[in-house]
Amino acid sequence: MAKKQKKQKPQKVMKQKVKNKRKTGKKRFFEVSAPLTSTKIQLYSTNEEELEGKTIKLDLTKILRGKSLEIKFRIKNDKGELTGVPESAELANSYIRRVMRKGTDYAEDSFEAECHDHTTIIKTLLITRRRVSRSVLKALREEARKFILSYVKTRKAEELFSEIMTNKLQKQLSLKLKKIYPLALCEIRVFKIVKKK
Repeated sequence: MAKKQKKQKPQKVMKQKVKNKRKTGKKRFFEVSAPLTSTKIQLYSTNEEELEGKTIKLDLTKILRGKSLEIKFRIKNDKGELTGVPESAELANSYIRRVMRKGTDYAEDSFEAECHDHTTIIKTLLITRRRVSRSVLKALREEARKFILSYVKTRKAEELFSEIMTNKLQKQLSLKLKKIYPLALCEIRVFKIVKKK
């Protein structure tokens, strides 16, 4: 009779832990200047190089007195000086829900727009005072797009960020759309830089 062969158990290979050889220096706070806001940003890191390219999100609700606008900054290191370059501005969903009322209609739009130095994505939010027909909403949407595309062409992205924050662009758009139908709210919901020209 043939003897039963014992199955050999596979040998366990011990995984060696590779130690992280990166030298970690002492962490400290670095100040980042954001030209659009007066707020001072302090970031905790080992050096300036480590912070370059990182993003910060700032909630400007207190500065803008209740309007919940969030701005995203990309950090740039210019010879040891850290500055935040604005990348996108977006209204908080909680704010949009708060301003919506019963017995009103709204029109939303999203499109690409070419400004002086960047290609951007703009999303608008228009809320009417009463219920209106679809043709009125369509006319509002088309007129808003036409006005914004012509307005944005001659301006730089940073200038547009400050105009959205100070409500300058929204006021001009609201006055233009008043001829079609008076609005309860006229807002730029999203303003985002896609690529540099």
